[in-house]
Formats: sequence, C-alpha cells, structure tokens
Amino acid sequence: MRRTSFARWPCSIARTMDLMGDQWTLLVLRESFYGTRRFDAFQGALGIARNTLTERLDRLTGAGLLTRVRYQERPTRYEYVLTDMGRDFFPVLAAIIRWGDRWLGDGPDTSPLVLRHRVCGHATSAVVRCAECGGDLTAGLVAVEPGPGMPDAERTRLTGT
Repeated sequence: MRRTSFARWPCSIARTMDLMGDQWTLLVLRESFYGTRRFDAFQGALGIARNTLTERLDRLTGAGLLTRVRYQERPTRYEYVLTDMGRDFFPVLAAIIRWGDRWLGDGPDTSPLVLRHRVCGHATSAVVRCAECGGDLTAGLVAVEPGPGMPDAERTRLTGT
C-alpha cells in the first residue's frame, strides 16, 4: 500500500508529518537526544528491525536532521549526529512529553522522564508562548489566519471569503 505524500502540501503540519509521520521516526530522534549515535545502540534501545531503522535513519539524514559521521574505516561504520535542524526539533519533543504526561500518564508524579533546565537546575516542561508578548498560546487565544504561502482555494476554505 502506497503512502500518501504530504511533502508538497501548503501546510507546515502536513509537511512535518510527511517526514515524522510514524512512531519510529520520533523514537529515533528521542534516542538521538539521549545521546545515542550508533546503529546497534539505536537498535538495542528501540528493539526496531534493522531494515526499519535503516529507512528511518536514511530519512532523517536525507532531510537534514541527522548527519552521518564515519567513526571506523574497516569495516566502514558511521555515527548519526544531530544537526542544527535536528536539535531545533527538541521543543516539539518536549511539548509531546508534556502532553503525554498530562493526558496519557498513569497519574500525578508518574512521568517516566524529567526535563531539567541546565541553566537554573529546575525540573521543567514545555510551554508555548507568544514570541512577541510572552503570553500563552492556546487554541482559545490564537486566531488562525492564512499566510502568504497559502493557495487561494485553501485561503477561501479557511476564511469563507
């Protein structure tokens, strides 16, 4: 069964999900943030089939989130290192952690992971705020409007005009 590609859709969510749209891809990135770099370490941590892991690592390197760095000549072996683009995905994972702890956890104080801010030393969680005023961004406080890259048909559907 062929997968529908959203890579060219005029929607940042659709394009991101086209790249990240399965649990293995996000888990490979999670492991990268934990410091995992080598194929066997990814496989051992995730219990993922080799062919599936190869495909996810190829996808993430091809998209620019990871880069392959040779660490051994004979046989040739590579590590997978987060790029700037890959590191920039961390706030997304932090937001997923916060949401999962709140809505899918086993109750208060049962989070399987704690994010500790290295600057102040406090345990923390992701909070999405307005880049201009610092106010919370919630569904009730944000208006969704067409951007300059939205096609006319989609603009009409969204605005009703």
